[in-house]
Amino acid sequence: MQQYEIYAVKYAGPFTSSGAFIMWMKDWDQTVERNYYFWVIRNSSTTIIVDAGVSPEIAKQRGLNNYISPQEALKTIDIDAKSVKHVILTHIHWDHAGGIGLFPNATVYVQNQEYKFWMKDSIARSSAFSFFWDDVLPAELESIETSGRLKLIDGDRHINSGVECLLAPGHSVALQAVAVNTPQGTAVIGSDCGHFFANYKQEWPSSLIVDLPGWISSFQKLRAKVSSAELLFPGHDPLMSKNYPEIAEGITKLV
Repeated sequence: MQQYEIYAVKYAGPFTSSGAFIMWMKDWDQTVERNYYFWVIRNSSTTIIVDAGVSPEIAKQRGLNNYISPQEALKTIDIDAKSVKHVILTHIHWDHAGGIGLFPNATVYVQNQEYKFWMKDSIARSSAFSFFWDDVLPAELESIETSGRLKLIDGDRHINSGVECLLAPGHSVALQAVAVNTPQGTAVIGSDCGHFFANYKQEWPSSLIVDLPGWISSFQKLRAKVSSAELLFPGHDPLMSKNYPEIAEGITKLV
C-alpha cells in the first residue's frame, strides 16, 4: 500500500466569529478566528487535491481577506493545477468547491447523495441553505459531469492505493472525509465534520450541522479510523498553520 504526505494549504483568512459558530451552543461570549483551507495528498508518484478552495471571482465577491488563488498557492510547491488528475470534494459548499474550475483536467470525486442534493433537490435552494451555496457552482459541476470527469461515489471507496473516501454526513447531507495511509499510520482529513480540533477532542459539533445524529455517528467512525487522535484533521482550524512546519507561505506539512 502506498504512503503519502499531507499538506494544508491556507487560501484565505483569518476571519472572526462568535465561539458559538464553531462550538454549537457554547462559547457565546468568546471570539475565535478561522482560516479557509484545502489539502494536498502527495508522494513521489501521485498528487491528489482535497477540496478546491474558491476562484478569484468568488473571493472578490465575498471579500475574502488574504486570499491567494489555489493555482498560485500550488505553484509554490511545484504543482500545476492544470495537470492535477484527481480532486476529491469533501462536500459541495462554496468554500470547498468554488474553485473546482481551476482544475480543468482532474477527475472529481464526490458523494452521489451530496451531488444529487445540491444539484437536483429544490430544498437546497431554500434560504436556510443559502449560506453554503454559490450560484456559479451548478454550471461548474454540470461542465465536469458533461466532460465525463465526475465520479459519483456511494459510501466508502478507495480511489487509489492508500487513499479512501469515507461517507461522513452531518455537516452536510453527504460529506466525505478522506483516509490516508502515511508513515505515521492512518490519517483522516475530516474537513468540516469538525471545523476545529476542539470539535473532535470534545465530540462537539459546530453550529453548521444539518443532521446531528448523523454527525455523531460520523465522528465516531472517523475517530475509530485514525491511528491516533492527532491524525484527525479539521476543516478550518488556524492551528493547522501555526503548529506544523511551514514548507511555503501558507502551506504546512501535517504528516
